[in-house]
Amino acid sequence: MSDITRGTVREPTRAQEILALGLRDEKRRQTRQHVAEVATGLFLRHGFGRVTIADVARTAEVSVNTVYTYFPSKEDLVFYPEQASAQRMVRMVADRPRGRSAADAVLVALRAELRHGDRAAGLTGGFGRFLDMVRAEPALAARLDSIQREMVAALAAELAAETGAGPADPLPRLVASQLGWAQEQLFREIGEQTRAGRSPAAVATAGLELLDVVEGLLGEQVLAYAARHTG
Repeated sequence: MSDITRGTVREPTRAQEILALGLRDEKRRQTRQHVAEVATGLFLRHGFGRVTIADVARTAEVSVNTVYTYFPSKEDLVFYPEQASAQRMVRMVADRPRGRSAADAVLVALRAELRHGDRAAGLTGGFGRFLDMVRAEPALAARLDSIQREMVAALAAELAAETGAGPADPLPRLVASQLGWAQEQLFREIGEQTRAGRSPAAVATAGLELLDVVEGLLGEQVLAYAARHTG
């Protein structure tokens, strides 16, 4: 006899609760990404200033309230967490294996994104136009600059914590700045290549070649800094 026919209801197990929470989180992530991608497409076609939140909601087939739930401001639709996290480079170095320096970890991660055609590396046909749009809108340009500064600051704090560097030690900040510069140069190259209409594979190849040049410019002290001794 089933629990229903006995007149009782079986309580969900902890595993079922965790699964349900995971599914809801994934659904929210998919909705957030869908809305952001729809918004970016509209911004590229019509201009950031001419598109309203209502336009985004209507095109994405969600309510205006849903858009605001995930994106408190219009600028957040352009720089959403999956693509513009201040912790991006911190994540690149956090799990590096023993013997690998911070610079090596960042370069390995950037090369992996290029080889795998990762969207986080900007390997989409409209990335060049996207950068043009961002730089043309003062609010977006300011947000991008702020994210880049936060990314470098977060990495500097991580490197200082790992190495035990004191507040007066400039090395964590200088190394983080160099790695932030390397990533910025890569994105500029990808933007120029996509703007020129090159294929994703060709863009990735150009990006890999640029990283080889960048690595040669960084210098031994930066490349060896914060080599992990455990893990």
